[in-house]
Amino acid sequence: MLQVIFRAKNESDTEFLGQALAQVLPDGVVISLLGTLGAGKTRLVQAVAESEGVPSNTVSSPTFVLIREYREGRRPIYHFDAYRLRDDDEFLELGPDEYFDSEGLSFVEWGDRVEGCLPANRLQIQISISDADERLFEIVSIGCKYDSVIKKLQTLLQ
Repeated sequence: MLQVIFRAKNESDTEFLGQALAQVLPDGVVISLLGTLGAGKTRLVQAVAESEGVPSNTVSSPTFVLIREYREGRRPIYHFDAYRLRDDDEFLELGPDEYFDSEGLSFVEWGDRVEGCLPANRLQIQISISDADERLFEIVSIGCKYDSVIKKLQTLLQ
């Protein structure tokens, strides 16, 4: 399990992190996003999606629809939100395995609520609010499959 920590002092830094992630994330990766309401989970997905070529005004929180698909960029992005789900069965009804087995990038907000449904090998990003505009991103490779992604990210973020 490798990790990298990135401190975003403002929204531009979050955009920079999104660009870096877009460069290093391999096809088919699942990213579990953790953090309180307003921490910046959706904003990070927006930053990655914009770097992938998705129009900036397209990406929004999937809280009420549970999943949003973005196919306008270089590769598909699947954006799940598990906040309003009662249990794993509700998440499984969304058919996440079909998304996880594709070439797209799958982001799962509130991934800790459906952790048992996520692949053993994934990335996890814990977002903490440090100040009004400041965020701390802890990016961890769960399993060893994505250790190389963490190493590449460490290089890009230096």
